[in-house]
Amino acid sequence: MRKQQKIIIWPTYFDAGKTRMKGRRVPKNLAVPAPKSLEIEAAAAKLGLEPELIPDKGYPKTPWNKMGMVLVEKQDSKEQVINRIAKQLQKTRNEAPKQQH
Repeated sequence: MRKQQKIIIWPTYFDAGKTRMKGRRVPKNLAVPAPKSLEIEAAAAKLGLEPELIPDKGYPKTPWNKMGMVLVEKQDSKEQVINRIAKQLQKTRNEAPKQQH
């Protein structure tokens, strides 16, 4: 049933608050604090990866935390796609106006 032309992307891959052992897959300098699956979907859409958001899924290491996942089109290796999304996420975060609490 697994789609061969799609890659599963979890928010944990980009989380600056996680270690590599806890699931982060990008270098610290590409990671962002507490990424949301909606942000990842938007970043993937900007890159033309045809993202599909599946909101009620939990990362395998933390299945109780239903953070959602994003399926994207496989254009390169998974690592290359993850790094491109990470760079786009950072760009989007830097462009967004800072919200005051």
